[in-house]
Amino acid sequence: MKKGIGLCLLVMFLCSYTFAHKFYVSVTQIEVNEKTKSLEIISRIFIDDFEKLLRERYDESIELMTKNEANEKKINEYIDRYLAQKLQINVNGKDVKFNFLGKEYENDIMLCYLEIENIESLKTIKIKNKVLMDLFEEQQNIIHVKKGKKRKSLILERENDNGMLNFTK
Repeated sequence: MKKGIGLCLLVMFLCSYTFAHKFYVSVTQIEVNEKTKSLEIISRIFIDDFEKLLRERYDESIELMTKNEANEKKINEYIDRYLAQKLQINVNGKDVKFNFLGKEYENDIMLCYLEIENIESLKTIKIKNKVLMDLFEEQQNIIHVKKGKKRKSLILERENDNGMLNFTK
């Protein structure tokens, strides 16, 4: 009887530990827009993770998903500054800068909209994505790049935070 109760408690502990584990992941989609000669980027990041980061780095009082306009302007500046430090993109051998267009919230995800202008063609793209890796050791950043009907992907981790995709092959 005691063994049965002990086994039951052990199983409950292991199940609660398994379900309490959190995944640290972001997904960034980059799509070539041939008409505007630009790269359109959407980065999806968990709101609670990014809010924790903003509080630690910039302002302990930060709250995402509020309707306070003054707060929104400050949050957008922090997001733009952080992403500019942690997300670097090189197109066809040249470093390029993105424009932060804005963000929106979808359930528990923050969607950040970025754009890189003046991209005549995409032959190679090198991406370094360290978003949230300085806060969460287990963070993984998944990158999907789409050019026409071709789609290629990368999974970046703390030990391997950059990769290159070749669209000439």
